[in-house]
Amino acid sequence: MDFSVLSKFQKAGPRYTSYPTAIEFNTNYTYDEYIKDLSSNKEQNLSLYFHLPFCRSACYFCGCNVIYTANEDKKERYLKYLLKEIDLIKDFLPNKNILQMHFGGGTPTFFNAKQLELLLNKISKEFSFLNDAELSCEIDPRFLVQEQMQVFADYKINRISFGVQDFDETVQKQIHRIQPYEVTQKAVLLARKYGVKSINTDLIYGLPFQSVSSFNKTLEQILTLNPDRLAVFNYAHVPWIKKNMRKFDESTIPNANIKLEILKNTASFLTQNGYEMIGMDHFAKPSDELFKALKDGTLHRNFQGYTTKGGAKLVGIGLTSIGEGLNYYAQNHKELSDYENAIDNNLLPYHKGVKLSQDDLIRKYVIMQLMANYKLDIKQTQEKFNINFWDYFSQAKQDLLLYKDYINISDEAITINQTGTLLIRNICMSFDAYMKNKVGKIFSKTL
Repeated sequence: MDFSVLSKFQKAGPRYTSYPTAIEFNTNYTYDEYIKDLSSNKEQNLSLYFHLPFCRSACYFCGCNVIYTANEDKKERYLKYLLKEIDLIKDFLPNKNILQMHFGGGTPTFFNAKQLELLLNKISKEFSFLNDAELSCEIDPRFLVQEQMQVFADYKINRISFGVQDFDETVQKQIHRIQPYEVTQKAVLLARKYGVKSINTDLIYGLPFQSVSSFNKTLEQILTLNPDRLAVFNYAHVPWIKKNMRKFDESTIPNANIKLEILKNTASFLTQNGYEMIGMDHFAKPSDELFKALKDGTLHRNFQGYTTKGGAKLVGIGLTSIGEGLNYYAQNHKELSDYENAIDNNLLPYHKGVKLSQDDLIRKYVIMQLMANYKLDIKQTQEKFNINFWDYFSQAKQDLLLYKDYINISDEAITINQTGTLLIRNICMSFDAYMKNKVGKIFSKTL
């Protein structure tokens, strides 16, 4: 990869975990429309996402929807409403086979073993897990004990993602997350002891006081944990959206050139040590199914990032959760009082969403193919949507000239070269019909 040319392309842009992106969600897509769409497509298996939003304290880098509390009653109350939501939503789902399930947060393991067991038991009663189902949980290593791992083992949780971010003490103090290497090591060993075969670790580059050399030390330490996958995210600094990010002295945040040097070093280090780059921010061992899916052209992207379980109906359960069907997105209420009030009235806590137009569907297909697999079959796309591709995307063809050194365009396909994979967000923006109307601070920087 030629990293030297990339910094000039830095601009604000979506991460494309959806198209249209979440900022397009609105209340024009009504509750009744959502229920009708949710109840359709019996052939679609399920991908369930459960949002467990509580954390004890703030991590200043975090962009998630989180509630900070040490109050056990709040967690008990939330769990009660989560179980009620399951009872409500199950009656609208014609297919109850789970292909994928993910617990996200917040800190899911801020809930104790008894609470997690209560939730998993309810899910297993109301739904059916397919034999090849991917069942995963995000875990803060600081909040994991043996009793919780026993519950996960009992319910066959087979993929765990540990949040690490950085092992450097100075960085940890700045981001308000003190997590010594030994704490993470203990958590990883515990997961392995209980038979978890797929472990991911999350790192973030671009945090205050990071340098190429300091991040390299973190990479060396991560390697001793032998994760099956790594997610190495570009820190999204959006203090106008997330107040906790205003804690940072922006002069300590690495500039684009330093961030690119860190990414370059990371890619070099990990590929020299047995990992392959997957998508724009993931690395996996060649034996991992993510790598196999990339090679087969079957990798998918959704709100949980890259996945091999495409085609399932994503159902979001819990505060702020987002769902995705064949032609819609739907998001639950963001305020706890609104969430509870809906459920108290025997309504799903749906707040807003979007029904995709035919143009949305075409552009979504193109963008997601490029984001996940770095290649688009033009002839296949024309046949799928009954369009002349370059007539339809005449403006995009002009916009792509900016990236002509990083993509190959033929009559058959668009293919992104190795350097271009790091510009994939920029390239996909060429196909985004909503971007031309966006002004002001909305998205994070692409590089």
